[in-house]
Amino acid sequence: MSKILPDELRRHPLFGGLDADQMAQMLKTARVIHLDEGQQLFQCQQPARNFFMVRSGTIRLYLSAPDGAEKVIHLIAAGETFAEAITFMEGQFYPVNASALNTCEVLAFSNITYRNILRGSTDTCFRLMADMSKWLKRQITDIDALTLQNATLRFTNYLLHQVPPGTQYDATVTLGAPKHVIASRLSIQPESFSRILRNLQSEGHITVTGNLIHIKDINTLS
Repeated sequence: MSKILPDELRRHPLFGGLDADQMAQMLKTARVIHLDEGQQLFQCQQPARNFFMVRSGTIRLYLSAPDGAEKVIHLIAAGETFAEAITFMEGQFYPVNASALNTCEVLAFSNITYRNILRGSTDTCFRLMADMSKWLKRQITDIDALTLQNATLRFTNYLLHQVPPGTQYDATVTLGAPKHVIASRLSIQPESFSRILRNLQSEGHITVTGNLIHIKDINTLS
């Protein structure tokens, strides 16, 4: 699928409040970008003319240190948007790097078009604020988990979020990114991440085979 359809956008709070004419304006300037694994989408401090939604694959947002080390800021999965905050800023430059963790399809939207739509309709602005407020409450829950829970609990919560709905007992989870990338996303040092895996295995909670993690009883991780 390459054509962008209104229904696939309306599920996101950035687009849910747009009427049919406004949606048509957004789609007129939108485009589909195909990225191979490791391909760069944009670089830090590059002028920001678009914000994005991931249609398939995973986008990695990261910063590069002078010594060459990389800090993963966020992993953006299908259905999620990124770089949208820059639309509302005075200085419009990307603050991080973005590249494809795997083969990706990304939708790009014009910042100027989106701003012009909002400038032209107070009602749309209020609908956007209502939708974004609901989304923000969900994000606060994630932030609480990241800052208040210990590293093991952050990782087990991450695992449980990958378990298919309705699972009652055991489950096998395929990690969608290399272990060091997941560790960085969860703010866990690589050596601590390895120790967590070893401890969970020795305690009989999981078994690890490559990027497959078998949870013996999801109730013991809840």
